[in-house]
Amino acid sequence: MQFGIFSVGDVTPDPVTGRTPTETERITNITRIALATEAAGLDVFATGEHHNPPFVPSSPTTLLGYVAARTRTLTLSTATTLITTNDPVKIAEDYAMLQHLSGGRVDLMMGRGNTGPVYPWFGKDIRKGIELAVENYHLLRRLWREPVVDWQGEFRTPLRGYTSTPAPLDGVPPFVWHGSIRSPEIAEQAAFYADGFFHNHIFWNTEHTAEMVGLYRRRFEHYGHGSADQAVVGLGGQVFMAGTEKEAVRRFRPYFDNAPVYGHGPSLEDFTRMTPLTVGTPEQVIERTLGFAGYAGAYQRQMFLIDHAGLPIDVVLEQIELLGREVVPTLRAEFERIRPSHVPSDPPTHASMLAQGPSAPFHLVQPALAYAANAEPSVAVPA
Repeated sequence: MQFGIFSVGDVTPDPVTGRTPTETERITNITRIALATEAAGLDVFATGEHHNPPFVPSSPTTLLGYVAARTRTLTLSTATTLITTNDPVKIAEDYAMLQHLSGGRVDLMMGRGNTGPVYPWFGKDIRKGIELAVENYHLLRRLWREPVVDWQGEFRTPLRGYTSTPAPLDGVPPFVWHGSIRSPEIAEQAAFYADGFFHNHIFWNTEHTAEMVGLYRRRFEHYGHGSADQAVVGLGGQVFMAGTEKEAVRRFRPYFDNAPVYGHGPSLEDFTRMTPLTVGTPEQVIERTLGFAGYAGAYQRQMFLIDHAGLPIDVVLEQIELLGREVVPTLRAEFERIRPSHVPSDPPTHASMLAQGPSAPFHLVQPALAYAANAEPSVAVPA
């Protein structure tokens, strides 16, 4: 099982000191977080993509390319790649380039974003968000899998005799996750293509997470990719740790209360009861995280949000070190112990897809399914 850190890259005032980091400081510190993730023995670092304040990660591949040059084993990913407002032609180019530069240490998560005003800035209509996600991703897959593409759709100019360069490393496109917290159409899309499904899992109750992951698993099996429990699932989560629960709550409360995404709402106590947010000791984090498999099934990637809400960089690095030393080793062993033998322990990587060859379901060749090579999933979700 893979474990990692993801950052949304918010520039938020520290509610304790009142100081707001500069954009340069925040970008530099995100890089430090990525390097600390590898140093702590974790597997994955992912960055969000935002084009509006108070966020700074507007160019994920630039950031990840820089991190790639300074790391050796870390898988580089995104917490969101905006499939709706980005041109799929540019996504195909940028992430294939990152593949080559990183030696294949890259995958990415498709998402629609959560900021409505961004859509018109890029000439898109938010009311067409699902349709954009479906059409753009289908084109992206073809660009990564066909040497010459002729294509016409609703949302961009047609392509005639187009070849995307560079081609994916070794002819193997990056593995793709589809991230969604509320849209069953996206779970359907992930299942249709035998891609991964990632549920952010930091805002919603367990019943909602179980429903979304369950839908994806059922549809994965429906399309003939394998049994439902073999579907590739990732979950998010947020933690803050200290020697005692009381100390963790005392230190984290001012950051929670002023967080841009959930501050000024439910109390910290209510939020930790209703959602997977865990504020306490490393032992409590282990116990809570192991419980995720009880309603989501055996899954392949666990990501933690640490650096949100203005937490000082020294505290963030301390938390990552705690994860690597006291939490993740136990989680690895326990998740492996309860994983059924027929369920994959890790998501596909460049090395694993290359080793399996062209007959593998995640490789260039489409799985042996009952749909035409150029078919797209419907935006309607079957019952």
